[in-house]
Amino acid sequence: MSLILSYIRKSWSNVLLIILLLAIKVVCDLSLPYYTSTIVNIGIQQGGINNVTPLYITASGYDDLYSLATEEQQTIFSGSYSFDGEKYYTTEENLNELEPLFLSYFSVPDLPDDNLKSQSAIEGIKEEYTETGVDLVAFQQQYILNQGIQMVGISLLSALSSILVAFFAARVAASTGKDLRNRVFSKVLTFHQNELDHFSTASLITRSTNDVQQIQQSLVMILRILFFAPLMAIGGVIRVVTTNNSMAWIIALASATILAVVITMFRLVMPKFTLLQKLVDKVNNIVRETLKGLSVIRSFGNQSFEKQRFKKANDELTRTSLFVNRSMSAMMPIMMLIMNLTSILIVWQGGIHISNGEMQVGDMMAFIQYSMIIIMSFLMITMLSIVIPRSAVSARRIDEVLRTDAGIVDGRMKKTLPPSNSRTVRFNHVSFTYPKADAPAISDISFESKGGTTTAIIGSTGSGKSTILQMIPRFIDASEGSIEIDGVDIRSLTLHDLRSNIGYVSQNGNLFKGTIESNITFGERNITAEMAREAAQTAQAEQFIEEKDGGYQSQVAQGGVNVSGGQRQRLSIARAIADRRPILLFDDSFSALDFKTESTVRSELKKKFADSTIIIVGQRISSIMHSDNIIVLDEGKMVGQGTHKELMKSCGVYQQIAKSQLSPQELKAYE
Repeated sequence: MSLILSYIRKSWSNVLLIILLLAIKVVCDLSLPYYTSTIVNIGIQQGGINNVTPLYITASGYDDLYSLATEEQQTIFSGSYSFDGEKYYTTEENLNELEPLFLSYFSVPDLPDDNLKSQSAIEGIKEEYTETGVDLVAFQQQYILNQGIQMVGISLLSALSSILVAFFAARVAASTGKDLRNRVFSKVLTFHQNELDHFSTASLITRSTNDVQQIQQSLVMILRILFFAPLMAIGGVIRVVTTNNSMAWIIALASATILAVVITMFRLVMPKFTLLQKLVDKVNNIVRETLKGLSVIRSFGNQSFEKQRFKKANDELTRTSLFVNRSMSAMMPIMMLIMNLTSILIVWQGGIHISNGEMQVGDMMAFIQYSMIIIMSFLMITMLSIVIPRSAVSARRIDEVLRTDAGIVDGRMKKTLPPSNSRTVRFNHVSFTYPKADAPAISDISFESKGGTTTAIIGSTGSGKSTILQMIPRFIDASEGSIEIDGVDIRSLTLHDLRSNIGYVSQNGNLFKGTIESNITFGERNITAEMAREAAQTAQAEQFIEEKDGGYQSQVAQGGVNVSGGQRQRLSIARAIADRRPILLFDDSFSALDFKTESTVRSELKKKFADSTIIIVGQRISSIMHSDNIIVLDEGKMVGQGTHKELMKSCGVYQQIAKSQLSPQELKAYE
């Protein structure tokens, strides 16, 4: 709960305003039963006469009262009443010192209870008013009208407070939801592969959307109920005790019953809320995985298996949701039953008290209303006890993301590289082991790639080629050894400065929703249209771009699914080279290109990026054989380094790769 409230600290002024408005609403709502009671007791039963101090007295009544009064009372009496020729009248409605005198004069003698004496005294005052010519019907109507107008005013103020509370609560919740989504998204942008593997993509999507939405919806209820319900319950108890404490035990019994129900439900449902969010993650993960690999699933005719896998996860989620929803649905009938039984018990006990003259009908009606207020307050607290655990689970899941520190951050020294079109990349005995892996992915890798040269990395699948490339922009960090750019350890550089020197093309060549031009200029927003066209020409993408109706403004679907694999790779290459960065990394980025296109691209890169450091990961000998330096990997270790001719003489692994891809005639031609 404290975690949820911590998210609304930025909106503290609105929260204070909500609390103030709720306090006004509490005062208003607790006042209404009192007015109901006075209308029934005074307006209806007593004809609008609200105390035993008569406003009008006949001359004979005045003389009788004056004769019964003490000297002190006679002084007050004569000073308070005036004679208009027909009757005595006063404007002082609360002559407390004379109440015992009026009570003894107007009430029926020998009544055992003060309440009964007051009621009989009111009847005597009514007779006195009739003799003085007062219109009792008009007097009664005026009293009821005055009380009714006050009730309407209080109700309108309460309604206005409710509207404003709803408005500001929705505003705070929406603002908090927006802030949380921004914070989670910003945090995820700092994550690297280890953090992404820890949470999973599906879980991060759920936390950014479903969990934030859950907190946002809960906050509206929390802000409207958390402060309101306890104040109403406490105020109701105080009013009950001051109205008539003889039936307070009924409220205590109802409250204890409700509390027992809440605790029972809480223990049953709370574990399911945590499970529910995990099951949502699981379903999202299956859906995402299925949609991403739909072509593979269809090609293997595996739709029935995927349907069964989804059905199993969906059924588990449905069962848990049904249990939670049924438990929550059962709360309302149980609470209504307790409420109705409480009302019956109050009416039964109240009837006994009324018949004994210990309570008036209006007091019983007010007691019922206050009791309902208390029970409804407990009901609202019960609703919170269902909502808060679920939102607390979501809050913990979001907090887990926000508190997770990225494994790769700016170096402590935060060095920057001086501007240059040429860089030297050096690996010094670098090793790397993936988390929870039994053996290192690469071991003791050392090489140097200078500006103006092309270094190629080749090896069998799983030999660590992509791992080496991913270490240069610090997507992963070396477990041992160091990587230097121009003699500076990359871990001492800021990530922004490091990556601003690197153009990286991944194996997948992912594109973003937008235009072709926006994808090419993605790396640097100040790239001109001319620079984008030059990059497309170098990547041999201009021809197919111009063939499209929109040219460079043609739309690209999310992930680039509306372009071919070769087109996607060429656009990815154009994006990496558009702003002419001094280090270019190509992770098997020519695999979808035909030999002629690949050769042209490599030739253009060599010509236009003569000073750049180019490192290529390749699977085909033909793609890398003209490189200045070729590194051969086998099971994560360097087993050869040199030019194509040197390796054909000295490296057995390279010879095997070459012989498996090239014919004897081709091998002879390339010697």
